[in-house]
Amino acid sequence: QMALVQSGGGSVQPGGSLILSCVASGSSGFASDYYAIAWFRQAPGTEHEGVACVSISSSGGFKHYTDSVTGRFTISRDFAKSTVYLQMNNLKADDTAIYCCAGNNQAGCLPLAPGRFASWGQGTQVTVSA
Repeated sequence: QMALVQSGGGSVQPGGSLILSCVASGSSGFASDYYAIAWFRQAPGTEHEGVACVSISSSGGFKHYTDSVTGRFTISRDFAKSTVYLQMNNLKADDTAIYCCAGNNQAGCLPLAPGRFASWGQGTQVTVSA
């Protein structure tokens, strides 16, 4: 049974860094199970926002970022570990949210909408405050 298991997150001061990990556990092969894996976040009272996405199916590794994190966040993939990472640098208070990884086993990253991703991690809190 496929599942996405997250780790990382926590609390950090503005300008700090955190890394999130998302492991595709129980799968027969990372690339055989997903076309794309993304990170979404949800702050209190808001909808899920797509943060970043990486293609799993393409050798080139297409990546997409929402404008607010471009240049600060980096998404990467490790096939040997069936893991997708989200490196978050220069964090801001507005980045505070619950972050979830999500897998799309039918199509690629775009459009980056939560309804297109069927498999979800358990969520992890990221808090940025002084």
